Order: sequence, then structure tokens, then C-alpha cells
Amino acid sequence: MTLVKDKDIKHTLEKMIGWTFINSSIKKVYTFDSYMSSIKFINHLAAESEEENHHPDMAVGWCRIEIVFTSHDQGGVTAACLEMAKKTDTIYLKKLELP
Repeated sequence: MTLVKDKDIKHTLEKMIGWTFINSSIKKVYTFDSYMSSIKFINHLAAESEEENHHPDMAVGWCRIEIVFTSHDQGGVTAACLEMAKKTDTIYLKKLELP
């Protein structure tokens, strides 16, 4: 997979709430009502990431998770990073609907 041009990354992220492009990666912070709901989110994202074979860096905090996508092999953002960012948003929205 090849790197996406910076202008194309920025254009794509304009349509996605909360994602930023910095240091050859894209990142977003998600917030949760409880620590356990954040862990459920991570578990669902981990399963999707494994299926897609594209794994984010994740930083866990109290009721917040920072997600960072970059291709370590390519040294920047690829189409797979952008696709996984969209899937991550979808997972987050679905988890908010669950008790």
C-alpha cells in the first residue's frame, strides 16, 4: 500500500469529526462514560484491526482513548489508515448505543 498525499489526507479528514493529521499519522481522542465502556470499545476495535490487519497505537486513559493510525512499514498515512479511521468512528457510534 502506498502513502496518501498530505493534501488528500487533509481533504478526507475535513469530512471526519475530530481526526487530526500530525507527524505522519492521524489521530483522534474518544471519550466514554465509564472506564469499562472504553475497554469494550478497545476490544471491538482490536477485533476489527486484526481482521483488517491494520492496527492502531492506542493510549488508554480514564474514560478516554487516543487512537493513532500510521503505516510503520510505509512511514506515513495510507488508504488503510483512513479506512480504519472511518471504521473506528463507526465502532464508537455503535458502542454508544449499547448499555
